[in-house]
Amino acid sequence: MEKWNLCLSPAKFELEDVSHFQEKPVLFSTERAAHLPSSGKEDLREEPGAIETATEDLKGHIAKTPGEKIQGFWLLTDIDRWNNEKERILLVTDRTLLIGKYDFIMLSCVQLQWIPLSAVYRICLGKFSFPTMSLDKRQGEGLRIYWGSPEQQSLLSCWNPWSTEAPYAIFTEHPMKHTSEKFLEICKSSGFMSKLVPAIQNAHRNSTGSGRGKGLMVLTEPVLIETYTGLMSFIGNCNKLGYSLAQGSVGF
Repeated sequence: MEKWNLCLSPAKFELEDVSHFQEKPVLFSTERAAHLPSSGKEDLREEPGAIETATEDLKGHIAKTPGEKIQGFWLLTDIDRWNNEKERILLVTDRTLLIGKYDFIMLSCVQLQWIPLSAVYRICLGKFSFPTMSLDKRQGEGLRIYWGSPEQQSLLSCWNPWSTEAPYAIFTEHPMKHTSEKFLEICKSSGFMSKLVPAIQNAHRNSTGSGRGKGLMVLTEPVLIETYTGLMSFIGNCNKLGYSLAQGSVGF
C-alpha cells in the first residue's frame, strides 16, 4: 500500500450534457455516413478517424479552460454497481479527469463529467469481487476511483441505475485492447494509472484549499461490485449494449 499525504480542496463536480452544444459542431454528414458500417454489430471505433475525432472533440472542451495541460486520452469500460458495462472515453489534464460518453455512430460527445483531481483521495486496484450469493460475477481486474464518500450518497441516487451522482467510478480495460497497437496503447488501465496518479499528486500540491490531512491513498484490494441477480446486466453485457456498435439506438 502506498500513501501520499496531500491536501484536498473543496471541489465542484459538474456533469455536462453536451448533446446540444459544440463550439465547433461535429455534424453527421454524407461523407461520414459513407464510412459507417451498413449493417450488423460492427465496431465503429475501428472506422478511419473515429478515435482521432473523439480525441479532438474532448480537446475542444479542455481548450475552453485556460492553462490546463492534457496528460493523455484513454478508451476504457466503466462498470456500474449493477455490473453494467458502459464504454467511456477518459481524458486526464493537470487539474481534471474528464469522463465522457461518446457516440461513435454520430461522432459526437453526448455527456461529460468533470472531476477535479484535487478531490480524488483514494484509488483501489485489484480483482473484482461480488457478494457470496451473487449470480452475476465477472473475472478480471479493475480500479475504483473515489472523489467523494459513498456514505454521503443519497439512498435514491444509490439505487437509481441512471443516477450520475455516485462519488466514484469503476473502470476496467476495454475489449478492443488486443485488436491493434493503437488500441493497445489507449485501452490499457496501467497506462491510464501511470498518468493519473502523478497528475493527482501535482494537483494536490498546487491546491490552495484548506482540506489538509486526508491525502491520496493507492490501495491494492478487491474491487467490490454489489450485484446479486444481474439479469439485466447479463443481457446488456452479452449484447454489448454499453458500446458504440452498429446495432440501432439501444444502449447506455
